[in-house]
Amino acid sequence: MAYEVTATRRRPQNFESLVGQEFVAETLKNSIQSGKIAHAYLFSGPRGCGKTSTARILARALNCEKGPTASPCGQCPACREIAAGSSLDVIEIDGASNTSVNDIRQIKDEVLFPPNSCRYKIYIIDEVHMLSTSAFNALLKTIEEPPPYVIFIFATTELQKVPATIKSRCQQFNFRLVPVEKVKEQLAAAASEAGIKADDEALYWIAREATGSMRDSYTLFDQVAAFSDGEITYEKIRDKLGLVGVDRLNELFSLCVDSNSTDALLKLDEYLQNGVSIEQLISNCTDYLRSLLLIKSGVKKESLLGQSAERYSEKVISAWNSVQMERALGIFLQLYRDIRYSLSPRYEFELAVSRLCWLKDYVSAVEVKKAVDAVKPLLMRTAAPSAAVRKAEPAQSQTVRPVSAAKMPGGMPTFSALDEESDESGPTGESEGPFDIGGAEPPETNSARGSSWSNISDSEAFVSDEAAPEDMPPVSEETVHASGIDASSVEKLRETLISDLSVTDGMLASNLMQTMDWKLEGDEVSAVTENKFEHMQIMQSAAKIADCISQAYGRRISFKILYREKSVQNSVGKLPEEVEILRDVFKGSIIGGA
Repeated sequence: MAYEVTATRRRPQNFESLVGQEFVAETLKNSIQSGKIAHAYLFSGPRGCGKTSTARILARALNCEKGPTASPCGQCPACREIAAGSSLDVIEIDGASNTSVNDIRQIKDEVLFPPNSCRYKIYIIDEVHMLSTSAFNALLKTIEEPPPYVIFIFATTELQKVPATIKSRCQQFNFRLVPVEKVKEQLAAAASEAGIKADDEALYWIAREATGSMRDSYTLFDQVAAFSDGEITYEKIRDKLGLVGVDRLNELFSLCVDSNSTDALLKLDEYLQNGVSIEQLISNCTDYLRSLLLIKSGVKKESLLGQSAERYSEKVISAWNSVQMERALGIFLQLYRDIRYSLSPRYEFELAVSRLCWLKDYVSAVEVKKAVDAVKPLLMRTAAPSAAVRKAEPAQSQTVRPVSAAKMPGGMPTFSALDEESDESGPTGESEGPFDIGGAEPPETNSARGSSWSNISDSEAFVSDEAAPEDMPPVSEETVHASGIDASSVEKLRETLISDLSVTDGMLASNLMQTMDWKLEGDEVSAVTENKFEHMQIMQSAAKIADCISQAYGRRISFKILYREKSVQNSVGKLPEEVEILRDVFKGSIIGGA
């Protein structure tokens, strides 16, 4: 007897044999048993899931000598002829090669004649979406009101290409992809019938590669059985088809976990030298990472992983967290898209492997947010002194009032430390953080309190009532204290200056935060920085800083920035509490101190 492929040999012969299409089978069986048989059916779904087989079973059920019956006998002449494809009353038409309107006209002429020997004349049109628009239109009237002995069965893999006018005249059945477990069971039965030994891992691999198509799984099964010599194992499939198994991938990804990029790239070269295609290797790596992510999430179902969860490297699973595994999987998914237009797919692959070697250093945006939230109490605690300095102290000797900045020398903007006292406490009297009400609050600018840094013409400054606009004499110590500035402490002046400049000139404020050793000697304020770039930036804004300081003290004061080489100490003494908290949260280390 001639050899028959597994897909043909195991084609379903009754509704009970349909795998994964229980809904379709039950619906058709109930329709036949109740005598509610439609004149047109439309079967749609992916390839190899049983559409044509279901159409033939339905034809046999309707024309069986014992029928119409939901369980055709398979022994009567009608059943045997339909199974062999030789029945004169069951006509199978390939829609891809009979697309013209003339082919449909032939059908319209044939339906006028009753069936030859069967109960119904049944037309099975496969790939019906290939018919032309004219052919569909010519078929409309026929399938809407055919003779009582004519039944149409349409099958298609692209339902969206079938006109709505055809769909509305047919009963529609959507066929589904077959689950991996059921495909594996059918493959095991096929191997048993053929006398072939097959391990579960190999059958799971075939079932997953079939992607839900029974015909594809049988075709791949026949190919694997041809070179397996009566025993199908995953190792034989891996070696013959050029796959990279889990064991080899464990070796590659273990090197990536150890950040050993040299050996990882050499291992990749070894796989490629053995004849494994880049596309196949990328696919294997993607499946491997997807399985690791499932295991990391607690999913160990063998039908999803393709093999036992114990075969995957515990070292790789424990080294990467879920976010890092998602990152790795995203790298390979993007890699598969990129190699189509790449100058060299191998270069792209090597770059992806190199990125995996430093994946443990990858920090997601969520982790950064958590770290920032962790140090939020520290940041708010260190910001408290600046807020306290910005509160004005009670006046002692003179009354302070706002005047136009145009009257100040050079039209200087307001220095907010001399502004009126503002209550920064909440309803309960306690200071509220910027995140307490669900988001960051915009900084309070001087314009909100009656003055503005950004608009010089509208700026206001606080000066003594006795001071003349053009000729401003030196302000006494009591006046400075009354204005909110402690002249005896230049550091408080520095903090207030940084606080105000952070609203209008964030870069300059950031540079001033790195300065140290502020001194007031006569009419000159000096500061020191240990960064050349910051020294250059502050030098360019020295005049602006001097004007702000002059405004605060009520007399002309110059500003000078000095540069000093940074000295690195060999040992670090007791660190401040804030520094230790920041170091622990961001996992940093102290490399030197001032």
